[in-house]
Amino acid sequence: MKKVLSVLSLGILGIFHGQTFIQAYQDRANQVTQTNITSLLQQFSNLGVKTTGSVENNNTLAWLKSQYLTYGYTASQMSEDTFTSGSNTSKNLIVTKTGTVYPNIFVIICGHYDTINSPGVSDNGSGTSILLEAARILKDVPTEYSVKFIHFSGEEQGLVGSTHYVNNVVFSNNVRQLNLKVVFNIDQVGGKMGNPNTTITCESDQSGQTANNAPSLAMTQQLANCTTLYSPLLVNMSNAFASDYVPFENKGDIITGFYETPVSGNQHTPNDTFANVDPVYVFKVGKAAVGALQHFAVASSVLAVDEAQKISDQIKIYPNPAKNILYIETPSSVKNFAVEISDMSGKLVLKSENQNEINISGISSGNYMCSISYNGEKISRKIIVE
Repeated sequence: MKKVLSVLSLGILGIFHGQTFIQAYQDRANQVTQTNITSLLQQFSNLGVKTTGSVENNNTLAWLKSQYLTYGYTASQMSEDTFTSGSNTSKNLIVTKTGTVYPNIFVIICGHYDTINSPGVSDNGSGTSILLEAARILKDVPTEYSVKFIHFSGEEQGLVGSTHYVNNVVFSNNVRQLNLKVVFNIDQVGGKMGNPNTTITCESDQSGQTANNAPSLAMTQQLANCTTLYSPLLVNMSNAFASDYVPFENKGDIITGFYETPVSGNQHTPNDTFANVDPVYVFKVGKAAVGALQHFAVASSVLAVDEAQKISDQIKIYPNPAKNILYIETPSSVKNFAVEISDMSGKLVLKSENQNEINISGISSGNYMCSISYNGEKISRKIIVE
């Protein structure tokens, strides 16, 4: 991401007083963990230089999909948008969570996973990690609007992936196919060790099509308010510039976004590594993002004891790692259940019904997702087959 920050007005923060604090939103924002953020940043770093279309880029896509499966999202909730960049082929990953009131109106939260000449842990492993943590936390939280978690590739080649998605999925032959409430982009929020990482920049559209400038500013004011409500960060206001929200803005959609401040200067250099980002800063931005995403999508404001969760806590899958036989233990209230074991790409390798002892001797060694469907509910857990 290449960016020149232009401050609009810090004084505008004084009008962020009409938005209501919701305790449930805070409780979920507090579910962002430093351990998870740090681990995701390290894993992203270990995947190497993710140039669009490279083996490392493809491996990162597979890693992203495996993370969503681990969180309990299904293969049917995932889609891929394939595009070309020069002589290379790459894919955007789209994971959809359906809304309860407005299923056909979407809140998009997005960030790119491709890099140029480094592991790109800030640009944009930071945004990638926050998307994953938000998806984990909100997986079973009802939201009135549908949410699309989108991981774009090709950003560093000139917004190629997001442009393809807008022109071929959001629109088809210039006819709108998806109605969007807002596009919330997170790009380069890794900070820099040694910097005073206490402030996040909230970006609004103040160029291009003028009709969506005022709505974008209003939405960004809400983003800033959520940041101050649900995280310890201070807020800076600035213009949007040269990231994956631009193709949406060009088509008239309302955009907003997060960007680090002060700017690390490590982007697009070999210095964009895990050692040079501030994981604590990413953790704080993550809390702000989860708070804001709940606001944009109108998440449930109730934290209730879920009886289905009580049952899921009693379901046991063991041993793990397993060899030859996998045991399924369910409470007496579960009369019928189905078990599906899929590889990390989502391919089904075994299915059974009402069996507490499952012969897995025919499954190759590796990592798998074991899903158990019962009483209209479904849980998924990662297992290792030896």
